[in-house]
Amino acid sequence: MSTRRQGDLLVTGAAEIVTMAGGLRLGSTQDEAGVIRAADLGPLAVAVRAGVVVSTGSEADVRAALRASGIDPQAWLTLDAAGGTVTPGLIDAHTHLLFGGTREGELALRQTGDEYLDILAAGGGILSTVDATRAASEDDLLVHGRRWAGEMLAHGVTTAEAKSGYGLDVETELRILAVYGRLAEEGPLEVVPTFLGAHAVPRDLREQPDGAERYVNDVVERQLPSVAEQGIARACDVFCERGVFSVAQSRRVLEAGRALGLAPRLHADEVHDSGGAVLAAEVGATSADHLAAISEAGIEALGRAADDGRPVAATLLPATTLYLMSRHFAPARALIDRGVPVALGSDFNPGTSPTPNLTLAMALARIELRMTPAEVLAAATINAAHAVGLGESHGAIEPGRAGDLVLWDVPRHELITYWLGADLVRAVIKRGEVVHPGPMAGATRPGSPPGGR
Repeated sequence: MSTRRQGDLLVTGAAEIVTMAGGLRLGSTQDEAGVIRAADLGPLAVAVRAGVVVSTGSEADVRAALRASGIDPQAWLTLDAAGGTVTPGLIDAHTHLLFGGTREGELALRQTGDEYLDILAAGGGILSTVDATRAASEDDLLVHGRRWAGEMLAHGVTTAEAKSGYGLDVETELRILAVYGRLAEEGPLEVVPTFLGAHAVPRDLREQPDGAERYVNDVVERQLPSVAEQGIARACDVFCERGVFSVAQSRRVLEAGRALGLAPRLHADEVHDSGGAVLAAEVGATSADHLAAISEAGIEALGRAADDGRPVAATLLPATTLYLMSRHFAPARALIDRGVPVALGSDFNPGTSPTPNLTLAMALARIELRMTPAEVLAAATINAAHAVGLGESHGAIEPGRAGDLVLWDVPRHELITYWLGADLVRAVIKRGEVVHPGPMAGATRPGSPPGGR
């Protein structure tokens, strides 16, 4: 029988496994989590071989399946879930991981009535972060990225989409993407880089009557070809919003990006109904994000796209709405009821969502978006995987998918978003390796008898 290789792991003793097997969730299926319960089958287990899930179910059946494949389970690292819940590794579908500086002063401005777009129009907001990011070296950004990637990992995130957009020039945008490339190589957090050169009109063009158009020309003619040649970014995003970039400008950027092999994504209808959701459906974006101000026409456009087999993930960011001191949260129930797949992201950034904690956004989705526990988990796993272009390989615990798991110190998945702010992550596994918190109580090394904590 075989010995253990890297990425071989047996998780045993789970009370519940949330598999999310079967692919993208939309409509009523978003509330179907594919839960396996020890109350029905006895103690549960998941087997990961060479970083890929090979078996899940009752512990007895999983061990028997391994032996039938010529594998001695005793030779593998065994991790005791100790009656907890196992889910797929969480996927943060929208972050701005790399940036310079902080913007705590904007919180005080909002407390006195200033609005987000007003702060941006006055030269603050994104533009102040651009100034700080341009001044940061690649090593500065790398140290910053490692810190916050570690924070995300500690909250159960095994994969995160990460945007550029705080450079607004070729040099800085490429520097940000280069650091994403280094972080992706280092791991253990899997980073999915997105180019967001069209995040705002840079300071030197803002006062010019054709400044936005001139900057879009720069993004299309200079930045995008350089980004494609660099070969790190997988997608192209644009901030389609009143006072930022119009639908026509956004369409131009996204179509130019797609021609260079970059999948379209979209900041859409965050503050106003700007037609972003309709555009996302028209261009076949992988995701339309924010949507706090989406119109009925936008919901219907996304619904028709899903009906036609071209689903666009509606990636909702409730922590942003909270931090902006708005009570106008995205209409998750209307989107789900119309058959639109809903995903979740933290929107980690220094101005409007300075939280690397996706589980906080998940709890807010329960409370403010009125989503069920299963809908929330689907939004942070299988649907988030589709939102970032990994829908066929990540986001579920089923044979052939990445062996990314979270062990939660609760016996039922409903409790993950019930204990608000609690530290419930017992272990995080990336491709069959325990990556948080490192060597653990309850881990049985090869050759040792299986046991508890």
